[in-house]
Amino acid sequence: MGTSRLNTTQAPAHVGGGKSEDGLKRKEYESRLRELHGKLVELQEWIRHAGKKVCIVFEGRDGAGKGGVIKAITERVSPRVFRVVALPAPTDREKSQMYIQRYLPHLPSGGEVVIFDRSWYNRAGVERVMGFCTEEEAKRFLAITPLVEKTMVESGIILLKYWLEVSPEEQERRLEARIDDRRKIWKLSKMDLLSFSRWDEYTDARDKMFIATDTAWAPWFIAHSDDKRRARLNIIEHLLDNIPYKRVPRTKVALPKRHIRAPSQTFGTHLKIVPEVH
Repeated sequence: MGTSRLNTTQAPAHVGGGKSEDGLKRKEYESRLRELHGKLVELQEWIRHAGKKVCIVFEGRDGAGKGGVIKAITERVSPRVFRVVALPAPTDREKSQMYIQRYLPHLPSGGEVVIFDRSWYNRAGVERVMGFCTEEEAKRFLAITPLVEKTMVESGIILLKYWLEVSPEEQERRLEARIDDRRKIWKLSKMDLLSFSRWDEYTDARDKMFIATDTAWAPWFIAHSDDKRRARLNIIEHLLDNIPYKRVPRTKVALPKRHIRAPSQTFGTHLKIVPEVH
C-alpha cells in the first residue's frame, strides 16, 4: 500500500520541497484555527458520549514541528479526554521487558484520545540509527508492529499515524534558533545534536519503516511541515475528516441565580496578596 500524503500547500501533495510561497498570515491562521477548535470540541463530545477510543501517533525528524501540532490540537479541549504521552528513555526494568510493553498501558480507554509525541516507532528511528538496538531487533520490530496495530484496530481503537517531514534547510534553521532562545533551549538535547549529522541514515530508516508498517488498517500520513501554520491546519482538518464523529445534541445552558454577600477585607493573618504588575 502506498503511503498517503497530506497536502500542506495548495500544490499536489509530496514529500520534500521548500516553504509555501504564500505563507499563511497570522490573522487568517488564527481564524481558521478557531473554527477547527470548535470542531475538535464537537469531536471530543462525541468521543466521550459514544465511548470511542482514538490513538494519534506523531513521528518525524527533530524540529519537524510535532510539538506545535499537538499544542494546536489540544489547547482548547479537555485534558481529561485528550491525553498527551511523551515517554522518557526506558528504565533498566523497561529495557528487560517486551519492547512495546511500556506503551500498552497508555493506549486509550473508552471516551479518550491519546496523542503520542513519539511512540513505539522510536525503535524504527532513533534507536536504529543511533545504535540503541541491534539491526536484528529493529527488523523484528518492523515485522511484528503491523500485527500489534491490527490487534489495536480490531479492539476498536481508531489509529492515525502522522509523519512530519521537514527539509534539511528548515530543520537547521529551527535547531539553530533554539540555541540562543531561553524559551526553547530545553528542546535541543544532546541526542538532537548527535542525530543532526545523520540525515541520510534517518531517511533510510524512515523509508524502511514506511515499507514495513504502512498497512491498510494503519496507514501512514505524511505532512510536509516547512510551513508550520499550514501543516497544523491541514493535519487537524485531516484527522477530523478521518474520524466519523457526529454532533452530540446539547441542552442550552443558562447560569442560575445566586446571592453574594458583601465583600470582606479580612483574609486571615497568614495570607498574602499577590502584588500587581505595573
